Amino acid sequence: MALLIAGLVVALFAVFTVLRAVRIVPQARARNVERLGRYHRTLKPGLNFVIPYIDRVYPMIDLREQVVSFRPQPVITEDNLVVEIDTVLYFQVTDPRAAAYEIANYIQAVEQLTVTTLRNVVGSMDLEKTLTSRDTINSQLRGVLDEATGKWGLRVNRVEIKAIDPPKTIKDAMEKQMRAERDKRAAILSAEGQRQSQILTAEGDKQGAILRAEGERTAAILKAEGQSRAIDQVFQAVHRNDPDPKLLAYQYLQVLPQLAQGEGNTFWVIPSEVTSALQGVSKAFTEALPPSAATRMPSADISEAEAEIARASEAAAEAVADAREAETTSGPRQLPPHIPEPSPFPDLEKNRQEA
Repeated sequence: MALLIAGLVVALFAVFTVLRAVRIVPQARARNVERLGRYHRTLKPGLNFVIPYIDRVYPMIDLREQVVSFRPQPVITEDNLVVEIDTVLYFQVTDPRAAAYEIANYIQAVEQLTVTTLRNVVGSMDLEKTLTSRDTINSQLRGVLDEATGKWGLRVNRVEIKAIDPPKTIKDAMEKQMRAERDKRAAILSAEGQRQSQILTAEGDKQGAILRAEGERTAAILKAEGQSRAIDQVFQAVHRNDPDPKLLAYQYLQVLPQLAQGEGNTFWVIPSEVTSALQGVSKAFTEALPPSAATRMPSADISEAEAEIARASEAAAEAVADAREAETTSGPRQLPPHIPEPSPFPDLEKNRQEA
């Protein structure tokens, strides 16, 4: 039994020795090995063998990029305002031996170095510059930390300021200032808009007035040209047809009733020339017409035409008598406001058209 127990103890010791001699390191990890209290080597990822009871293997060091978020730190600015700044640090272990033997706790060392560097950088800036210069602060922090942590086997990749919190009273004052600036910009934009609107309206009115004036000028020119052409055509037609005094007297009599067609006319004056016009008309219808195709009538209508001529002569004589009597009176003759336009000798004109 004693021999069996001794054999079991030796077997267990051998298994334990083999297990201590074999070390498996995961990827992106590293382990430092000390032999007899002195640094010997660094175990690489994979299967590694060490001498049991002689080599001492330290805990694994993570070689991946690490993110450390530090708690907000109070920092005094150049204008004596206390602000709390929250930072985030991205770093990576590049030398496991230096990270283990050059610094006792590199995480705590990086945190304290970040706080002191941040106070130095922000202390030379006022509050407004601190709030608007995050990139400058990040670059300065990264430069200082990368230089200081290089001998520790660390590489600082990025330093980001996550938040800058000024005091509550400063926040209220900043909000009021921002509100005032926005109201000012809104008032300026409104005034500029009104000015542009008035300018555009004035320009539109100007262009409209110019176009209306040009239109009125063109219309007046065209109207004058039309009247000129109408007068010219009437003048040429009158002179081309060579009217005799009889036709002019007849037209003169046709215009007289139009003088009383106005709504406000209650009387009109018969001129003295009306007697001579009536005499001309009477003489025109009492004289025989020259034989022509226009005045030739059928024999059946001669008696009727003669009767019409007689009646016309009597009417003309009565009109002459009335006109002469009107001339002897001292006052003007008053007539009704609406006198129908006379159409003398309708039957005679009809017979002439039929002929």
